[in-house]
Amino acid sequence: MSRPDPAVSADATPAATHGAAASPRTSAARAGRRDEVAEPVLATPARPTLWAAATYAIATLLLAWPALLGQFLVNPRSDQYIAGYAFREFAASFMRETGSFPLWNPYLFGGMPYVAAMHGDIFYPTFLLRLVLPADAGMTWGMILHVFLAGLFTFAFLRAVGLGFFGALVGGLAYMLGGNVAGLVSPGHDGKIFISALLPLVLLMVHRGTRNGRAWAWGGLALGVMLAVLTPHPQLLQYLLLVTGAYALFCAFSAGGEGGALPRPMALRRLGFAAVAVAVGMLGGAVQFWPVLEYTPWSPRAGGKGWEHAISYSMPPEELINTYLPQFSGILDHYTGRNGIHFHSEYIGAAVLVLAGLAFGVSAARRKFLWFWVATLVVATLWALGGHTPFYHLVYALVPGTKFFRAPSTMLYVVSFSVAVLAAMGTERALALRFRPRYLIAWVAVAALVALMATGGMLTNVAASFANPQLAALVDQNSGALTVGAWRSLLAVVAVAGVLLAMRRGTLPARTAAWALAGVIAIDLWSVERLYWRFSPPAAQLFASDPTIDFLRAQTDSGRVIATPLASEGLTPRDPFLTGDALMVHRVRQVLGYHGNELGRYQQLYGIESGAQNIANPNFWRLANVRFFLTNTPELPIEGATRVAGPARNAVGTMSYVFRLPGDNPPAWVAPIAVKAPDESVLATVLDPRFDVRRAALFDTAAAVPTQDVPSQLPAPLDLSVRVKERAPGRIALTLDRPAPAGAALVVSENFYPGWTATADGRPAQIGRADYSLIGVALPTGAREVLLTFTSPRVETGFAISLGVLTLSLLAMGAGFAMERRRRV
Repeated sequence: MSRPDPAVSADATPAATHGAAASPRTSAARAGRRDEVAEPVLATPARPTLWAAATYAIATLLLAWPALLGQFLVNPRSDQYIAGYAFREFAASFMRETGSFPLWNPYLFGGMPYVAAMHGDIFYPTFLLRLVLPADAGMTWGMILHVFLAGLFTFAFLRAVGLGFFGALVGGLAYMLGGNVAGLVSPGHDGKIFISALLPLVLLMVHRGTRNGRAWAWGGLALGVMLAVLTPHPQLLQYLLLVTGAYALFCAFSAGGEGGALPRPMALRRLGFAAVAVAVGMLGGAVQFWPVLEYTPWSPRAGGKGWEHAISYSMPPEELINTYLPQFSGILDHYTGRNGIHFHSEYIGAAVLVLAGLAFGVSAARRKFLWFWVATLVVATLWALGGHTPFYHLVYALVPGTKFFRAPSTMLYVVSFSVAVLAAMGTERALALRFRPRYLIAWVAVAALVALMATGGMLTNVAASFANPQLAALVDQNSGALTVGAWRSLLAVVAVAGVLLAMRRGTLPARTAAWALAGVIAIDLWSVERLYWRFSPPAAQLFASDPTIDFLRAQTDSGRVIATPLASEGLTPRDPFLTGDALMVHRVRQVLGYHGNELGRYQQLYGIESGAQNIANPNFWRLANVRFFLTNTPELPIEGATRVAGPARNAVGTMSYVFRLPGDNPPAWVAPIAVKAPDESVLATVLDPRFDVRRAALFDTAAAVPTQDVPSQLPAPLDLSVRVKERAPGRIALTLDRPAPAGAALVVSENFYPGWTATADGRPAQIGRADYSLIGVALPTGAREVLLTFTSPRVETGFAISLGVLTLSLLAMGAGFAMERRRRV
């Protein structure tokens, strides 16, 4: 069954709503008269959304089918492999055990706040998948689901703005299977995938509310923005809000599209509703970003990192060629470009680009809509080019938050969406036979020329002229792939041209041609993006334990481990046990790890600016409770170190060894006195090998603890030991082997951050930052039992706010639907 499409373009005539296209002869006779011919729209199938959803599900599973066999959607290049799985497995396990979200991560970089420092999609709905499925399966299906939703939401948006079924279907396929959505699974950038899927949803709500006056859309807009905030990817959130704001203005004041321009008072009123909905949605992310705002001064990114950081990983202009020919600068390990690494894909699709070009020349009613997305495409492309054009100086100067971000190329998802919209419009014109054959012939000719240039080595020479000198050797190795890729892109162009010309000649029914176009686009994009969908065995196998890890887990002395490779020979690339966070999966506390937003003072303590050279300093071992060293060499060049475990081959194939470092390096100690000093002098003092950290606790000058003046000579260390009675994330119970003397201070080898509180023998004790980054507790005379707990009032308050916004948004949507139902009655 099929029915006429209600989303007929503004210039369509009743005679144009039949299931077949206008006759080729009639169309050919009128081809020279632009905008005078109605664009025929194919009849829409019954249940169009269900048809679209089925199409997108099949397209997604063409890439994702190994997940049905229990495979894990990660690869060694993925952030999820090196760190993301450990973050999420920890949270899922903690929630199953306690029923609450974790607030403190004790396993990386001396400890850090779990929510405030950000550990991925903590509160985004995908966390529910990890509660009902194993963490790796939940992560895998979370990304797969959002690739599917990116297509479905794009379809819904394009239908809402008036495009027919097949135009919207093609637009959704072009967006979801393009490199800037589907290709993001390779680096494991799930937050980017989530935001990419939410962009068309938020635009749909803006359109329904601002343009169509649907009351329920305001609650939907607030909910969509709230979800975008919780992804949490602040950089892509910023881009989403900019596009959303621009589109809201377009909907309010443009005369293009259905119904003409809105009356000015109505436009302003609806813009006000949209602004309120966005503000409410932003407030809905309070549970994540209220703690993050508190953390900002403590993070290594406090104050921003300057222009060079902001433009790092800008898209080199020559890599725009990758949108048509992805092998130009090389795919994945064959990348030769200026950015050094390239784990994602910019491929928009040769077939998609052909259809997008057909959008130009649309009817007058759609022309403003077309030019809005062309303008968005141009601005987003310039933005993605970052420091390679002067445009980004304006962005850096005018757009708040830019100094905190890098990789302007992440704007490419907006580029892809803009092209997908154009491709949808071009598909409608194509199915209406509103094109000239010479346009397609020109595309085939150019594509053939590119293929011949690649075959003759000319494109390889061009690629070599832009290659990173350190990767230049890969250019010749990539020449074969470049040639094959150029012919593959030519084949996609020929396929689109063949379908459209066959339809024009009347040898291919319009409906068959429409499905054929969708198939060509899906196959074209799949043939490239499949290279980025690399699966691994389940996490239980991928991150399995080994005898060295078993040894570390069996220790009862609470020591941290330095895990780092000391030789490249025999090292599995990106070994997550030695260069990532895999030890966290086994609840082994690491001195370092892989995160990027650990506490800034801890970074300075281990010497990040000098290549982490302080990890070889015995004073740092003392401060950080370092007792073990996990590496891939049978000997450790540290005097006094003894091998205690290994050799053992870890789960990814690296031969590993554990060494015990010299010295005691306990988890906590009691200093006889507490003094205050400025950070600069404290950092230099605690790292000075001549300073015994047991002789004095050096507190921050702002610490609310009783201290003494700096004596002319420090007292001797106390003959008093501290035992860890209990250790859990955000909770440390300690026992002193005898009562604390007057004026003493307990120093605990865990990073201090606001939210830590202490009790001594059951009574509140004063606490502050000591020895530059650690927890210091002023001990009452005679104290023996100390309990440290971490709480976050901002998380608690934010959770209440977010829950309130969620409830309000759902109620607003329900009330809006009820109002519309009453109006229809």
